[in-house]
Amino acid sequence: MNKKRIAALLSVVLVLAMVLSACGSSAPAPTTAAPTTTPTEAETTTTGEPELDRSQYFITVATGPTSGLYYPIGGAFSSVFQNKLGYKSSAQSTGASGENINLILTGGAELAIAMSDAVAQAYDAFGAFEGKEPATELRAIMGLYPNYVQLVTTEASGITKFEDLKGKKVGIGAPNSGVELNARMMYEAHNMTYEDSSVDYLNYGEAIDQMKNGMVDAVFVTSGIPNATIMELGTTNTIVLVPIEGEGLANLTSKYPFFVPEVIAADVYGTANDTNTVTVRNIMMVNSSLPDEVVYDLTKGIFENIGDIQASHATAQKHITLENSHVGVGIPFHPGAIKYYEEKGMN
Repeated sequence: MNKKRIAALLSVVLVLAMVLSACGSSAPAPTTAAPTTTPTEAETTTTGEPELDRSQYFITVATGPTSGLYYPIGGAFSSVFQNKLGYKSSAQSTGASGENINLILTGGAELAIAMSDAVAQAYDAFGAFEGKEPATELRAIMGLYPNYVQLVTTEASGITKFEDLKGKKVGIGAPNSGVELNARMMYEAHNMTYEDSSVDYLNYGEAIDQMKNGMVDAVFVTSGIPNATIMELGTTNTIVLVPIEGEGLANLTSKYPFFVPEVIAADVYGTANDTNTVTVRNIMMVNSSLPDEVVYDLTKGIFENIGDIQASHATAQKHITLENSHVGVGIPFHPGAIKYYEEKGMN
């Protein structure tokens, strides 16, 4: 195309532009209407701050074996996160406390339930975690409910006191689970070791099944009460709960003050008498690296939908409340959780 043709075309374009401009002087040019849709979670709040986009987070809740309370209660938390708050979420069955601590430390889960004694050992690197780096990145969202140490046997075993475990086959829990850590401390408090018994590292659901077959004499069960597996055992056997009391109890609480003396009433399992034992609190924990705004949102969502979580089990109904949220928590709270509690006037 030569220069004369280009100049001619430019002249035509200029004339058209002038005509259109003249037409616009008698009627305003149309404007683009502002969108009438409400802001999405990825946009901003009324304060101008970016609003949390929940769809960008997958919240895995580490629980415990399907036979225990961690699983249904943890599942209720996950359900609230997904169905009420809009996060992608799932509940993961695990070996409970020990495994859950490692999942939080390694990023394998965002939230996890664990017993406060196991968490304390990991945080300060003692007991089962001696020789490891202190897990100071562990943070609490809330306290949950007390776990009762239940040393379960049957009338046929002849076991009535802790020292009777000598020479017996005992289910002590999965390796490094909260149950197994409890069992280890119980033996220590009674001046015994695992070598005094024939121990089996089975989770308590498996161990009680073995007890039904006569392959295990006693089983450590650390959980809320009543425990479904113990109740099932009672349908075919006369249950005996071995007490934690006397010198053994004194040694235990002196060295490990997170254990609190408690009583299991006879009507819980239909035992002949009330049983002295100890409890240790469960907590919901996260990693300190989880963003503050996410933890705040999760904490707020938990308590705004607390009825859904309480409906998961009678123990949750009784103990998981805002008022109990700080009971038995021995590690720092996450800043996101602290923000919510301060809004509620709690220190």
